[in-house]
Amino acid sequence: MIESDDDLRALLARTRRIAVLGIKTVTQRGQPAIEVPRYLDRVGFDLVPVPVYYPEVEAILGRPVFRRLVDVPGDIDLVNVFRKPADLAGHLDDLLAKRPAAVWLQTGIRSDAFAEALMAAGIDVVQDRCLMVEHRRLGAA
Repeated sequence: MIESDDDLRALLARTRRIAVLGIKTVTQRGQPAIEVPRYLDRVGFDLVPVPVYYPEVEAILGRPVFRRLVDVPGDIDLVNVFRKPADLAGHLDDLLAKRPAAVWLQTGIRSDAFAEALMAAGIDVVQDRCLMVEHRRLGAA
């Protein structure tokens, strides 16, 4: 479990490609699930949108969407998760199959059992923190 500022800084320093699970579209402007990815895009991360809803949408923030993490080509450094805690278990197999280096659960999202399953597979986990806020706070921007 990544919790210390030093470990958070190290995670951010080694992160280049972020899949955003549960991303919203720009029509939901003002909601964290689009504003955080917009910020990450502006500061130079390579984003991969993985929306749960919006089946008609083919691109978000100018990037093609993927419906499942396992369908994303190449490696993923970090999966930024915007899903309710009750919905996390439904994504566990997909995450374990894709094996990102880390999974970041946004503010208000916490599941110790889910985190333990990821960590047992060697995947780093951050829970209940906003990636945008932490990135700014740690001076990584």
